[in-house]
Amino acid sequence: MTGSFEGAVALVTGAASGMGLATAKAFAEAGASVALADVHESAVRSAADGLISAGHKAIAVRCDVADEQEVASMIGRTVAAFGRLDAAFNNAGVQSPAVETADASGEEFDRVNAINLRGVWNCMKYELRRMREQGTGAIVNCSSIGGLIGIPGRATYHASKHGVIGLTKSAALEYASRGIRINAICPGTIDTPMVAAMLAKEPEAMKDILKDQPIGRLGRAEEIASAVLWLCSPGASFVIGHSLAVDGGYTIR
Repeated sequence: MTGSFEGAVALVTGAASGMGLATAKAFAEAGASVALADVHESAVRSAADGLISAGHKAIAVRCDVADEQEVASMIGRTVAAFGRLDAAFNNAGVQSPAVETADASGEEFDRVNAINLRGVWNCMKYELRRMREQGTGAIVNCSSIGGLIGIPGRATYHASKHGVIGLTKSAALEYASRGIRINAICPGTIDTPMVAAMLAKEPEAMKDILKDQPIGRLGRAEEIASAVLWLCSPGASFVIGHSLAVDGGYTIR
């Protein structure tokens, strides 16, 4: 379904767990050399070591995507290790507790947007500089169903994810004619450590989530990985600036 990435180089942020780790594994199993980046250094090193032990080419990079200089270093280390950059999944992100907009703190708004939106911008900036030199590449930015709809109590998080979609669309227009495709993916509620932590704090939320989930279950990280690989593959060569909902039907209710 996703084809071969033999000889390609992929970068995944937020790769220590969840959707990022599943996508890094999928790229590696499809033949790509993979740079796994995450702010949690020991966890991302363990993830990369697991891929290497399985016979794949991988490196681990500790990176806080909100820090532009760390992002520049991450791209430099990826290219130094593998010689190029063909695909990137800008996945690193954080949740925010449900709270009414009037009660949200400025500090929390700044924290979430620094990682979820500025972090994606930072990554794209340096990925694009490399891909622009090559004249080829594919980038997938992780938005959310929260980038497509509104939910009470989630304004801070949704602001960041709506921003990712706007960023994706405008950048996609800049580079579409130059061999670089940029798209976004909008996961629904996926069974990941971040979602598990959110539900642990808000146990009643699971009932509401499943009630509104047409497919009747949470998504799996591997299902997001499959969609990301497709968007980065030649099979999606005519897909530009699109925001792909992978949400079990949530947004079509």
